Amino acid sequence: MSEPTTIQSLGHRRPATSVIAECLRVQATVPTNTAVQRFFGVSPLGREAEPWFIGALGEHEVARRLAALGPGWFVLHSVPVGTGSSDLDHVVIGPAGVFTINTKHHRGQNVWVGGRRILVNGQRTDHLRNAKYEAKRTSKLLSVAARMLVDVTPIIAVVGARRMTVRERPFDVAVVREHELVRWLQRNPVTLTPEQVQHIATVAAQPAAWQRTPETELVDHAAFDRLRRDIGRARRRRGLWVGVMIAAIPVGVVALFAAAVSVLAR
Repeated sequence: MSEPTTIQSLGHRRPATSVIAECLRVQATVPTNTAVQRFFGVSPLGREAEPWFIGALGEHEVARRLAALGPGWFVLHSVPVGTGSSDLDHVVIGPAGVFTINTKHHRGQNVWVGGRRILVNGQRTDHLRNAKYEAKRTSKLLSVAARMLVDVTPIIAVVGARRMTVRERPFDVAVVREHELVRWLQRNPVTLTPEQVQHIATVAAQPAAWQRTPETELVDHAAFDRLRRDIGRARRRRGLWVGVMIAAIPVGVVALFAAAVSVLAR
């Protein structure tokens, strides 16, 4: 059943809300797996829904990490901005200042970080440009709403990368892996008093600060959880089938069978 979320306070908004909504919208167009497909462990996830699903997992992981920040820190998730569909993955407000976090889930990929660009498996990305834009936009909005200058530091949180090589750290964007994030935040020098932190956090929790009118969303988080469980169940069943075949037939045939199952699961 859908969970109505009245956006009166963004502090109660769950991680990845916007991404989950899009994932489920796209997934709704995918035919349900047949009994035979379920038997062989074919993933129920549609190809077009997969990027949204992976993105949601990344935001969930970063949110889980941020929960360890402790007292004195405030975290907002999936913050809607403006009148369109834009949102901020995470906004963190604490003694070390205000931060926007753009989560990038690059599962099993190689990430290369340079002073002016980030490559993923050798391909250029817009990660740095987008992160800087989000922070600049956030600074403008919160400065007006809080009636004080609010500096914002952009962070790119890289989740699930097989390898991350830092050739040169960007001057104006922090790029960290998910397991480094909390320690990185806590090691920054204190720039805000507890009163300033509380004031900015209170303002930031109001939709009006982000030029967003209060609204009611229907985001079925339970449906996403079910989809996640079904995908995991299918993955385990595929693994079971591969194990059975390894025990029963020659290696070359097993490789072909595993490849076929992999193709079917996409």
